[in-house]
Amino acid sequence: LPVRNPSPLATPEALNQSWSVDFMHDALVCGRRFRTFNVVDDFNREALSIEIDLNLPALRVIRVLDRIAASRGYPAMLRMDNGPEFISLALAEWAEQHAVKLEFIQPGKPTQNAFIERFNRTYRTEILDFYLFRTLNEVREITERWVSEYNCERPHESLNNMTPEEYRQHNHLAGISKNAWN
Repeated sequence: LPVRNPSPLATPEALNQSWSVDFMHDALVCGRRFRTFNVVDDFNREALSIEIDLNLPALRVIRVLDRIAASRGYPAMLRMDNGPEFISLALAEWAEQHAVKLEFIQPGKPTQNAFIERFNRTYRTEILDFYLFRTLNEVREITERWVSEYNCERPHESLNNMTPEEYRQHNHLAGISKNAWN
């Protein structure tokens, strides 16, 4: 077989060009399992949502995506694995209705969704593995505080040591000044 050198995932040049989505699983101390649906804008690594519940079917995924889009617009592309919620007819129809390209990674190739996988690793280490949760509301509250810190207080090396919020603001202002000269 030919040797294949993996190349890094291309970084979008603007907000909403590409969002990555994925699910994670964990359990409360009582043993009850829950899921998280994570959404990241690949441009600035901003955590757009972490939805937490016992069950997150395709229609719930669509509601989360619509809620995000209400404040920032729809993405041009949504990158995901081949999970049942993502290959559903409902999501395909939603994507067509909103002109969102669905990009599915190859099975068994999580590196093709590297932005969300890196985010998931950080969330797993700092929240899901760090705390013992008694209730879903406890998971939600701790996660909400963490997302705020992740987006607004924590610099990312891949963003020139800016936070996702700073990177978004910096690039928004750069785009305005660039457009002023055209």
